[in-house]
Amino acid sequence: MDWSYTIWIPLLPLIGFLIIGFVGRKLPYPVPGLIGTTGIFGALVLSYITAYRYFFVANTAGSFEPIKGVEMLWMTFSDKLHFNMGVLLDPISVMMLVVVTTVSFLVHLYSIGYMKGDPGFGRFFTFLSLFTFSMLGLVVATNLFQIYFFWELVGVSSYLLIGFYYEKPSAILASKKAFIVTRFADFFFLIGILVISYYTGTFDFLTLNGMSESTLASVGSASFMGMSVLALGLTLAFIGGAGKSAMFPLHIWLPDAMEGPTPVSALIHAATMVVAGVFLVARLFPMYYHVDGGSVLHIIAFVGATSSLIAAIIATTQMDIKRVLAFSTMSQIGYMMLALGVSGYEGHHGLGYTASMFHLFTHAFFKSLLFLGAGSIIHAVHSNYMTKMGGLRKYMPITHITFLLAALAIAGIPPFAGFFSKDAILDAAYMHNKIYFWIGWFVAGLTAFYMFRLYFRIFWYEDREYHHTPHESPLTMTLPLMILAVLSVVAGFVFFYFLPFGTYITPTGEEFHMHIDYFLAGISVLVGIVGIVIAWIMYFKKNDKAEKVAKAFGAFYKWTYNKFYIDEIYMFVTKKIMFGIISAGWMWFDTYIVDGSMNLIGNTTVKTSHALKKIQSGKLQDYVYGVVLGVVALAVIFIYIWTR
Repeated sequence: MDWSYTIWIPLLPLIGFLIIGFVGRKLPYPVPGLIGTTGIFGALVLSYITAYRYFFVANTAGSFEPIKGVEMLWMTFSDKLHFNMGVLLDPISVMMLVVVTTVSFLVHLYSIGYMKGDPGFGRFFTFLSLFTFSMLGLVVATNLFQIYFFWELVGVSSYLLIGFYYEKPSAILASKKAFIVTRFADFFFLIGILVISYYTGTFDFLTLNGMSESTLASVGSASFMGMSVLALGLTLAFIGGAGKSAMFPLHIWLPDAMEGPTPVSALIHAATMVVAGVFLVARLFPMYYHVDGGSVLHIIAFVGATSSLIAAIIATTQMDIKRVLAFSTMSQIGYMMLALGVSGYEGHHGLGYTASMFHLFTHAFFKSLLFLGAGSIIHAVHSNYMTKMGGLRKYMPITHITFLLAALAIAGIPPFAGFFSKDAILDAAYMHNKIYFWIGWFVAGLTAFYMFRLYFRIFWYEDREYHHTPHESPLTMTLPLMILAVLSVVAGFVFFYFLPFGTYITPTGEEFHMHIDYFLAGISVLVGIVGIVIAWIMYFKKNDKAEKVAKAFGAFYKWTYNKFYIDEIYMFVTKKIMFGIISAGWMWFDTYIVDGSMNLIGNTTVKTSHALKKIQSGKLQDYVYGVVLGVVALAVIFIYIWTR
């Protein structure tokens, strides 16, 4: 079966990027948007064809074997170590192709209406197409170097989009912050790649994941600080993933990334940048599981659980609707990391892996719907703050209903999409570690609370007098909302019962059947309902209950509102310690020793040249004077030698 056409899935957005990049500014509205959207639509069609052929035509043996649709030599390091570019098709890469192209297409379509009238319309679609190309190249990567190549392209794309409104200082600072933090994490990822490839002799994913536990133990027998070198390499690679996926404590760039246009936020949070870290761990999951008895997975589970809890707590106090959703993304990505960290490998023990990918799949739909809904709201009221909103259900019925459906989905209320994937994660956590289960259960309650706090504050709470009467968004914006709303409602149900997710995506490629533990599902739904009820009591109508609760929590509320002062800690460490103490010493050495030495040599040369240039003054009397002095000096020397 020929799969070579799959190279066009990432290439079509690249072609769109090149066309709009060269001529987009000269084209009238909405031509650049239509070019970009057409390229993504072509990739979408090819991705759906690929998914159908891979899962339903090529599969005949009950398992899904990886396929290299395209592969070409790019760079040679040695006889054994070389860097290829290609397209790897396996269950998670095919699933990600569907997710990325679906969400990206809807974001492109939505952006045609959202960005209308913006002077940077063509530039926006240039960057958006580059972003999609980068993520598609990442998910089909055949090896570690290719994934790193596109990993960095994703970082560049996010930098350009977050700083899209470059005339705003806050946008520039946000883009630099995202770029610096993720580059810091990517440095560890690069070292991890070098460590892994040095000891295994390959970059290739199929070779790496195909190594047995005994083989991995022998090639990685060397150790460092009590950890095998391969475990160290995988830990370093995870740090890169944690930076990209905004895991604690490398999450500080994510809230500020909201400075970019809202459609960018939808793409970053739902289908591209922040899920890249989860995808990386899933891509190398056989290695993570088999190296050192899965010791690195314990780190991943801990980081995931911690990030999920911290982000959910912070989200309950934020007033900027996009920042609430940003911390919500961090919390949900933490769920996915937790599920990978508690996963086994074979049969039902691999539930955590499948649950993580299932939640990534469903989360893409309802989180992109929430962000695009937020964009529709901001488009109508020209503010990000829920204090400037209220009663919008009367003016924006489509946005209201679709946002409600997304809130129910992320809150884990059945039969919406989030219920099935969240329940699977909690089930996997319960089988592995009860502490992680109870953390996940508590986070589920917090998620329901902060999402319906957001919903009630925006659409109910009070009827405001707006300076400009809000109105529903145009069809180019509401149509993607309606499509995503349908997916948020049915995706979980369909892929749990009719096209069981566990049939297609498991750690080993061998199918297993997921089931619902009704006791665990019941208590998770119950805590979600409690969260919704508390939000209804506090925010359905205007009252002072929220203020009373905030005062009751005192300093803790202040710490939460200020995001536990983690940004301030970073600033203290960088400015006071790194720049003020460590760098100050190096600056003194550089200024007075290095620069001082060079300045001394230069100044000495200048002064010497000034003295010597007087020898050739061009005046005859100076030359005669010099000759007489020379003759006298020679005479004195001759007499001295003669008399001895």
